[in-house]
Amino acid sequence: MTRRLAQVAKKVGVSEATVSRVLNGKPGVSAATRQSVLSALDVLGYERPTQLRGERARLVGLVLPELQNPIFPAFAEVIGGALAQQGLTPVLCTQTKGGVSEADYVELLLQQQVSGVVFAGGGLFAQADAPHDHYRLLAERNIPVVLVNASIADLGFPCIACDDAVAVGQSWRHLASLGHERIGLVLGPSDHIPSRRKLAAAQETAAAAGGTLPDAYVERAMFSLEGGQAAATRLLDRGVTGIICASDPLALGAVRAARRRGHHVPHDVSVVGYDDSAFMTCTEPPLTTVRQPIEAMGRAAVDLLCAQIQGTEVPHSELLFEPELVVRGSTAQVSTR
Repeated sequence: MTRRLAQVAKKVGVSEATVSRVLNGKPGVSAATRQSVLSALDVLGYERPTQLRGERARLVGLVLPELQNPIFPAFAEVIGGALAQQGLTPVLCTQTKGGVSEADYVELLLQQQVSGVVFAGGGLFAQADAPHDHYRLLAERNIPVVLVNASIADLGFPCIACDDAVAVGQSWRHLASLGHERIGLVLGPSDHIPSRRKLAAAQETAAAAGGTLPDAYVERAMFSLEGGQAAATRLLDRGVTGIICASDPLALGAVRAARRRGHHVPHDVSVVGYDDSAFMTCTEPPLTTVRQPIEAMGRAAVDLLCAQIQGTEVPHSELLFEPELVVRGSTAQVSTR
């Protein structure tokens, strides 16, 4: 107990006596100091005293699928900064293969009496065939939740998303304007909602131009450089000259696949990514990609979450944000060789 008092007092910058008064529910402590002590307990991993557990902490769970793709640390930076401006402390929960699952993180966050949870990126909410009981548990407990990027239809949480249809339309028309007719797609798994939207948009865009998108020009992959390389290799074997990818790592894998096949990017094969994550200007060639408006999306997610925390009704519909095609060196006029 003495050690706990000392650690909490040091973190908050108050005396151990003040911490003791808060933990015992005694008067003589300002509301701000009291809240700081409770937040410090949560951050340090100590259980709140029984009489104080009914109050939610000023903590917000920030659940990400991974950190290897630079887009997710970028989302974490924006959302974490916006939460801090609202006096909320983000608790970063990152999934790893064989590690803590999303459902386990939800249990841990509920134990910490979090004020809300933001799920950013490709969590299980974006996979139609994945288990979703932990989301329903959050809804039953009336925990404010915001999802970032497309979710399945029946979860009932507000969602912030980049417009996948616009993104693919921009990419497809860009490649078509360069003379590419055999355009392939590298997408995520078949139950991945953003990938489903991208596929539907590509089919509609091809049809609007008087063409079709053959099934042979669509490949699925895990979201990794290696997955992109394997999928793009199969597309190259089928003669595609332009490849649209569902993420920047997939696109970098496609560039590697082209080189391994002896092709030059962009003179033989053009590649388009998605996200415009960090360092895409530093690749060789610099990657043409579709930029997600991360800053605007992250801040909107925090605004929606804070409104719920304050008891305000928010629309449980999807807010779509406009992407932007950023043309760099990985796309060029189709080769006539």
